[in-house]
This record gives sequence, C-alpha cells and structure tokens, in this order.
Amino acid sequence: MEPTLPDNQTETLHQDQHAPVLTFPEPRSMTLSIRASALVFEDPSSRQLLDHVERIAPSDATVLIIGETGTGKELIARHIHALSARHNKPFGALNCAALTESLIESELFGHEKGAFTGAVGAKDGWFETSNGGTLFLDEVGDLPLGMQAKLLRVLQEREVVRVGARRATPIDVRVIAATNVNLEEAVEAGRFRADLYYRFNVANVQLIPLRERPGDILPLTRHFMGIYGKRLGYTEARLAPEAERTLLDYDWPGNIRELENAIHRALLICPGDVLRSSDFKLSGLKPQISTPASSTLSTISTSSLENAVKALCEQSPPKLFELIEETIIRTAFDYCEQNQVQTARLLDISRNVLRHRLTIYGMLLGKQQIKPQEPAINLYTQHTGFSARNSEEGYCEHY
Repeated sequence: MEPTLPDNQTETLHQDQHAPVLTFPEPRSMTLSIRASALVFEDPSSRQLLDHVERIAPSDATVLIIGETGTGKELIARHIHALSARHNKPFGALNCAALTESLIESELFGHEKGAFTGAVGAKDGWFETSNGGTLFLDEVGDLPLGMQAKLLRVLQEREVVRVGARRATPIDVRVIAATNVNLEEAVEAGRFRADLYYRFNVANVQLIPLRERPGDILPLTRHFMGIYGKRLGYTEARLAPEAERTLLDYDWPGNIRELENAIHRALLICPGDVLRSSDFKLSGLKPQISTPASSTLSTISTSSLENAVKALCEQSPPKLFELIEETIIRTAFDYCEQNQVQTARLLDISRNVLRHRLTIYGMLLGKQQIKPQEPAINLYTQHTGFSARNSEEGYCEHY
C-alpha cells in the first residue's frame, strides 16, 4: 500500500439519528479487507471516544490505539491524521503482522542496492515515504524483539539507517501504533520491550468493541444497507423489527467488519426489500450472565482435559511435556488453517515464539526440524521468542 492523502473521510448520516460517520476515501476498495470500513459515533461511549480523539489529534504526540480486530483502528488513525497539522502530508499504513521477519526491516527502513539478494535497486522505507506526515503501524504487538529494538532507536533518534547503508537519514514522522494484544501482559511475559511500550503509549486510545456500544449497531446497519443496497439494486431496503432485535442481541465477536459482512450476505439472499431475522446467518447470541448450567459445562470441559492428561501420565510416554505441547500447537495450527498470526493470537504467544516451536516440531514447510533446547534455555526462549545468544546479538547491533 502506498502512502495516501486522506480525502473526505467524514460524512454525516442523513437519517433519523445524525451521527458522524468515518469511512475510507474509497470504501468499495476495502470490501475484501478484514478491517472495519466505517465508524459511527451515536452511542454515548462512542461520542466520548470521538471527543478524546479530537483532543489529542492536533498534537504531534505518538498514539497507541488498542482494540479488537474489526473495531476500526485504522479509521481512527486516519482521522487523527486528518485533524492534525500534517493532514496535507502523506499517510502511510503498514500491517506489521503481514510481513515476514526478514522483510519487515527493509519495508520499514528501506535498503540500498545490493544490500541483500534481490535488492536490484535502492528503495525508500515506510518512514521515508511518510516523511512529514503520519505512519500507522498496525499489529505492533507481533513485532519480533530484535525489530522492536531497532524501531525504538528510530523513535528516539528520529533517523533511519537503510539496510546496507552507513549513513542515517533524518525523518519527521508522527507514529500511530495499533494492536489487539494486551501490551502490558506482553511486557510482563517478555514478549514486548517495556521501553518501546512507554514510547508508544504517550496518548492512548482504547477502542470499544461493538457489543459494548449497542447504540452504534443500528446506525451502522443502516449505513451498510445503504451502501450494499445501492450496489445490489435495492430501491429501499428495510429491517424487520425482529431483525433489529436479533442484531442488538448478537455479541459481534468480529465487530464492525462482521456486521458489514452480515448485512451484505443478508441483502444477497433476502427475497424482498425487508431483511428478516432468518436472513442473518449469525454464529450465536450475546453471552448471558453465568448460570449454574454454564458453569457446569466449563467444569466438564476442564475435567475432560484433565482426564486426558492423567491418562497420558499413566502411560508415561517419553518427553511427555513436549508431546503435549506439540499436540496443542499442531491442533491450534490446523484449526487456524496454518495461519501463523491467528494461531499466535489463539495461543496468546508471540508469532516469533510460535515460529520457533513450529520449526522444532517440523510443521513449517521448507524448515528442517531442529532439536529442542535444554530446559533452562527452552523456558527463556518460550517467554522471549529468542535465545540468550540472539539477545546478546540484538543489543550489540549498531545503527
């Protein structure tokens, strides 16, 4: 994605409730993305969020946006840029989790010709192409520890060194970082540098999941019905009263993006102009307050797991812990369809740790299985994502 200049990012809903709406300049081009393509600020908690964003936007402070997938982190970042003095300068957006560890340094900082195999020419990194403007770094919680150290130096020194270069290039970039990971827990677990967390967390924006701002659900629904209804040739699509209740009662684990997909799918299969509850194929309803029945179910599930582990203990197979760990990782990896990012999130470990374990157990294509390390070193690697030797090399790297 090339750096872009925001254009017409805010508009007003011309319906019963005049709630401000944030959208991408070309929302149709975002329909295949996993990100939220619109934000509505009708719910009181959303209005407070918008007020907070508009207070911090004019400054040059680094911003950390925290929120679940699909809550609109990039939209908020673009709105902050649009309200700042840098609004006429480039806006760059980079998903840190979408790049391999070997590519992310070149993408962020650029490289010189011949710096590595395939570097047939010099290339500007994202910091340079966003110079004077704003750089949005999504999913920073998935950055490898070595890259975190280099990024911290760039933020402190305000200069970058391209891969293969010897001279630093000064930069003037406002950084907005985003994550769906609890960075405080990641810091405690050794998966994220505390100094980088403090550098990011100058101004904090906590995005509220859709289930906790029900006042935004129906305005967003009408917004998406207007967009997709026009594309599909509807003169005027409406929601049946029971369909409204269905949407309000649903938990929306995928947040705004899931709502948009649900509206699009319902309009595709709806036989008329009125969307009914049966037109929405939702995975479940909003969880209710815990009941004895649900508590019993949780106990039964835990008991089943404990019984399986006890059965293995009775058999006393060699390397029992490695057997259990490999089974958990393999099952989660298969469940996530070999998606490393999703698997790391499901297991609540960093992607770097996951890749190391996948390599140990021979689950990465093209990677030879490696011998597990000794227990003490293995425990350190599990919590930090790299060995003690790599740690020393990381701190000795010179910019």
